[in-house]
Amino acid sequence: MRLVDILKDVKYTIVKGNIDVDVKGICYDSRNSKEGSLFVAIKGFKFDGADYINDAVEKGAIAVAVEHEVSIDKDITVIKVENARKSLAKIASNYYGDPSKQLFMIGVTGTNGKTSVTYMIKSILESQNNKVGLIGTIHNMIGDKVYPTERTTPESLDLQRYLRLMVDEGVKYVVMEVSSHSLALNRVDECKFDIAVFTNLTQDHLDFHKTMDEYANAKAKLFRMAKTACVINIDDDYSSFMIENSNAKVVTYGIKDYAYIMAKDIKNDIKGAKFTVQIEDIKSEIALKIPGLFSVYNSLAAISVAFILGIPLQSVKMALKDVKIKGRFEVLDLEVPYNVVIDYAHTPDGLENLMKAFGEYNTGKKILLFGCGGDRDKGKRPKMGEVAGKYADFVIITSDNPRSEEPIDIIREIEKGIKNTKCPYTIIEDRKEAIKYALSIAKDNDVVILAGKGHETYQVLKDKVIDFDERDIVREILNGDEKS
Repeated sequence: MRLVDILKDVKYTIVKGNIDVDVKGICYDSRNSKEGSLFVAIKGFKFDGADYINDAVEKGAIAVAVEHEVSIDKDITVIKVENARKSLAKIASNYYGDPSKQLFMIGVTGTNGKTSVTYMIKSILESQNNKVGLIGTIHNMIGDKVYPTERTTPESLDLQRYLRLMVDEGVKYVVMEVSSHSLALNRVDECKFDIAVFTNLTQDHLDFHKTMDEYANAKAKLFRMAKTACVINIDDDYSSFMIENSNAKVVTYGIKDYAYIMAKDIKNDIKGAKFTVQIEDIKSEIALKIPGLFSVYNSLAAISVAFILGIPLQSVKMALKDVKIKGRFEVLDLEVPYNVVIDYAHTPDGLENLMKAFGEYNTGKKILLFGCGGDRDKGKRPKMGEVAGKYADFVIITSDNPRSEEPIDIIREIEKGIKNTKCPYTIIEDRKEAIKYALSIAKDNDVVILAGKGHETYQVLKDKVIDFDERDIVREILNGDEKS
């Protein structure tokens, strides 16, 4: 494809060279540069792509797009752009033929619940014999094909490539988790969303957004992009703000406040949740395999999307009854007299919702094990400690993904919060040893809650990534064959 065509509708100036050249690929990582490629130098959190231009050129790049003046001796084309991230989104869309225009795009955003809602929507759509694409935290999917993922929402170039592949594979609907980072960093700028869904907004990612207002503004961008409808959780404190930012028809859902789609007569146990959904004068009984009020909210979001698409409630009911999601209130199948549950809860609100779900029916003690991620929002650590102490009977504070931080430093910040409660707790820095201890003290009818890792099968320690699947670790410990 000619560079001049790739740059259509991009604001740029030619610093040197010719734009009437054939480009054979695009990259934003110099390691992926190849003969005939265009390298877009974006500034990351740790590295500036402009520092790697020579590496990209050495590997064959014939053109580079950069935000500021650079000195390059090689005979290549240099384009100066106002915003490299925004430009990359447009460049990628142009290169892959604007694929989202050929797809029905459903974007789901919110602090908690994105993964569960996308899986529920996917199940409903597939029940109607639609081929569905999924983009999200656990993995990306095209029909039944599974692709690995590095982040909740891919970089714009990778995202447009996936969307192109989905078009080529005959996908009709795409259900996508849309993170606040992706909205703020222009990753989804060229996605033509049809429906936008808002789950909730609570503290997270303030290491990046700095304030809750900034965080909310990032989320609100999605609702200005949606063309067909915006689905809003009316019970959330930020619902009015999202509605104000919606440019399409609004459909509300909720439990507490009046909403167009409501859940009533909610019942919970360890096996799941049951409730009556009401849409105007139509009612239907819904059963879920994932318990908790948060699960009811997530299903209401999915039901709202189905309503907009005209899918019958009976079909929705059948599609939701068997939905299970890895690392989301995942009850392990074990031959022990207590329950072990793995959940991704990693925010104060997420942890509170999880613990409240247990409080509704559990008769034994709630043994909670959790930590907080390193190099992330530090302000939530004591808050999570306080939530843990408020709802658990015993807490084990341990490591999550400490990254570059010292695990004990993170643990001490969590400890500040739990000290505001009367809950007994202990500190075991090594997460595997912490799990071993939790299992050793569990009695009949207790529940051991492993929070924070969820679907993850690894742990990040400094610059190392080690295998760490809590399902395997629990079974190894119980079978007495754990590895050191």
